[in-house]
Amino acid sequence: MPLRGLAKRKNYSLGPTAPMKTFTESIHKQNNNFNNQINSHKTHNWTNVSQNEKLYQYESQIKRNFDNIVPTLKEIARIQHQDNFIDIAQSIAKNNLGIGLPLHILDKSWVKPLDMRALYAWCSFKQHEKLSDDFFENDPLDGATGGSSAKEFEKFMLDCGIHLLDITPCSDGRLAHSVAYVMRIPFSAVRRRSHAGALFDIENTVNRWVKTEHSRYRENTPNEAIRDTRYLKVVTYHFSSVDPLHQGCAAHGSNDELAAKEGSKKLLAFREAVENSFCCGASVDLMLIGLDTDTDSLKIHLSTSDGNIDLEKTISTLEIYNSTINFSKEEAEKEICQIIDRKSSKEQLKGINKFIFKLIVNNISQIDYVKKFYKGSYEDIGHAERFIGVGIGFKEVHLRNLTYFAHLDTVEEGAPDLDVGVKIFKGLNVSKDLPIPVVIRFDYSGKVPGAKERAINDCKRVNNAISIRYKDLVDQGLLHTCLTIRDRDNIHSAHIIGMSFDKKLEEAH
Repeated sequence: MPLRGLAKRKNYSLGPTAPMKTFTESIHKQNNNFNNQINSHKTHNWTNVSQNEKLYQYESQIKRNFDNIVPTLKEIARIQHQDNFIDIAQSIAKNNLGIGLPLHILDKSWVKPLDMRALYAWCSFKQHEKLSDDFFENDPLDGATGGSSAKEFEKFMLDCGIHLLDITPCSDGRLAHSVAYVMRIPFSAVRRRSHAGALFDIENTVNRWVKTEHSRYRENTPNEAIRDTRYLKVVTYHFSSVDPLHQGCAAHGSNDELAAKEGSKKLLAFREAVENSFCCGASVDLMLIGLDTDTDSLKIHLSTSDGNIDLEKTISTLEIYNSTINFSKEEAEKEICQIIDRKSSKEQLKGINKFIFKLIVNNISQIDYVKKFYKGSYEDIGHAERFIGVGIGFKEVHLRNLTYFAHLDTVEEGAPDLDVGVKIFKGLNVSKDLPIPVVIRFDYSGKVPGAKERAINDCKRVNNAISIRYKDLVDQGLLHTCLTIRDRDNIHSAHIIGMSFDKKLEEAH
């Protein structure tokens, strides 16, 4: 392993001259073995081929909508002094992007150059709006509440002794698809909150645990409180097998060992908080998972004999894929069960081991997805997000490298996450004189009086704080915001309540 750059790595401590140990040393070898098989064009017998095709069509279409923005605006920029410019520009935008452009920006083209930065941000925001509309109206990922996939998975979880699945992935956009794609879990059956470094807030998570248990006692939802089931908290950190020293988790200085260790500490602290605060054997189940952002394969950390998380002993889905690629479905099933719990069939697996089996099988489909459509490893091994999502919500975003999440109530408390996102987009966009599109979202419950108004005020408050914190970028037109709200109690898309470049009303005299 090369040692270049280790001295500058965050949280790196001086020690012996031996190179620092990282989990990616073995994963890199696995990835090389995997890539050697790419030309065989062989599909694993556990892979859901039809689902892969459907997911790829959806991903391709959404990303194409965003990636067509720049070439479309270049075409429009070349004709801004032609007769009937506005009509022609609108026609181009609708044909290429499926959206219209703001008239109050276009109609100034005869007196000054077009504000291409504002148009770029507008197009990004409208593409997100299209994405949201399609997601909630058509359920393209087949994971909506009440759907057959969600009901089936929720029943399966109860069979595993789990009444709620709470996953915290890193806010890095390369993990935004970890639920619907990497793990193939219906999005409505999971509580997902993204945080930088997957370092979730323990107090808030305890409060969500309390809310869940309260529903079990008061409403028997999702099951009765007397049932012997657990709340499963999962942390998903990430690493890069292609460039482990630079493309790992920025919050942990691309130190995979540190990312796993810190994730484990958060999980154990959460369990301790629950056990110390509540009686009658209150506890939770924990799981730590590593995600290779280049191949989408998983490393599932096993539990120690005392119920803690083993940072060394893991199950690699990539190793399982490679070792069973030529097996029949029955042979592969037996091999996987043997690895998990020395069983010969999935019917013999119980509890969390039954859930691990499903994760492995689901992830095999994703490994083949990357193998078929991306030649085994994504080309964009680094950041390639299209916009930043800030606030609470974004249930509709489940695509890799589409959105960088900054989950927050206030900019002050979420500043570390947001600063990382802005830094990323300075490289992606600002370096090309393109603005940073920031979508602010606050979901609310329509059942609560005044909740909508409070969500609107939250959007405005965060928007004002962003304009102050990143004033230099805002003043140059290099950061634009879009304010959105959504009623989580109804199946509908996000509603735009304002944008940073909205037409200002003329002052009345």
